[in-house]
Amino acid sequence: MRVRGKSGFTLVELLVVIAVIGILVALLLPAVQAAREAARRMSCTNNLKQMSLALHNYHDTYRVFPPSGIYPRGATGDGWSFQARLLPFLEQANLQDLIDWNLSYAAQTAVARTRVPTYLCPSETKDYERPDGAITHYPLNYGVNVGTWFVYDPNNGQYGNGLTGPNAQTNMASLIDGTSNTLALAEVKAWSPYLRDGGNPNAVGAPIPATTAATVAYGGSFKNNSGHTEWVDGRVHQTGVTGTFPPNTLFAYTDAGVVYDVDFNSSREGKTTNQITYAVVTARSYHPAGVNVALADGSSRFVAETIDLNVWRGYATRDGGEVVKLD
Repeated sequence: MRVRGKSGFTLVELLVVIAVIGILVALLLPAVQAAREAARRMSCTNNLKQMSLALHNYHDTYRVFPPSGIYPRGATGDGWSFQARLLPFLEQANLQDLIDWNLSYAAQTAVARTRVPTYLCPSETKDYERPDGAITHYPLNYGVNVGTWFVYDPNNGQYGNGLTGPNAQTNMASLIDGTSNTLALAEVKAWSPYLRDGGNPNAVGAPIPATTAATVAYGGSFKNNSGHTEWVDGRVHQTGVTGTFPPNTLFAYTDAGVVYDVDFNSSREGKTTNQITYAVVTARSYHPAGVNVALADGSSRFVAETIDLNVWRGYATRDGGEVVKLD
C-alpha cells in the first residue's frame, strides 16, 4: 500500500508568508495613520467652525464680541474667559447656567472641571483634568486672538489690537481690516509651559521682540506644564493666542537641563493694578506643518507654519490696514 504524506506549509513557506504580511502592514500603516489624521484635522476644523458661528450668534445677541476677560479697574481678580461666554451658543446653556459671573471661577469648581468637547482637538494627547489644589481644571485647544504683543494696561484700561481683549467692547464695526482679514481663533496646545509675571517689559509702547531668544530673555516665573489647561480663565496664556510669531515657532527655554517650548506673559491680567501685560502665546498644534484657525467672517481653514510673518501679524490685527491673504 502507498502511504500518502500529510499536506501543509513548510517552515520556510510560513516564514515567507509572515514576511509578506509584515511588508504589507508596513506599507499600509502610514496610509491608515494619514487617514486618521485627516479625520482628526477635519473634526478640529469643524470645532473652530462651530466656535466662529457661536461668535456671530453672540454678536447678534449683544452687538459686541465677548471680552477675553473682565477685570475691574483699580482692583485685582479673576476674569471669566471668552470661551465661557460662548457656551449658550454652543448648546451648553445648562453649563453656563451654573456660572455666577459675580464670583471667581475658583469658587465654582463644578464648572471649571467640566470637559467641553468643542474646545478640544481630537489630536490633543493630554485630554484630561488638571487638579490645582482646591479646584480642578480642564484644558482647551482653541485660543481667542488678543493681538500681536500688547494685551492690557490696567492703568488706563487699554487693550491690544486683536479681535477682543480684557474688558473689550469690540464689534463688527471695530474690524477695520474686514472680517475675512481678521483672525478670531487659533489652535494652541494644552499643558504648555510658560514664563509669567517677570514684570518686564512694563513700559508703554514696548516694541515687539525681534527674536524668540529676546522673548525668552524677558524671563519670569517658569511653569512647566499648566498653560492652556483652564478653559474658564480669561488670561492670555490660558485661553488666548497672539500673532507675534508664526504658528509652531519654537521658543526654547532650558530648565534643569530640559528644553521646553514656552509661551510668555509679562504680567498676568487681573493680578496687578499697574503692571502692563505683554504676551507671546504662539499658535501650535499636533497637525503636521501648521494649525487650524477661524476667521471673524465665520470661516475656518488650515494655515501653514511657513506663513510670512507680516501676513500672520496682519491677520492678528483688527485695524492695522494691512492687505493680507492667507491662501
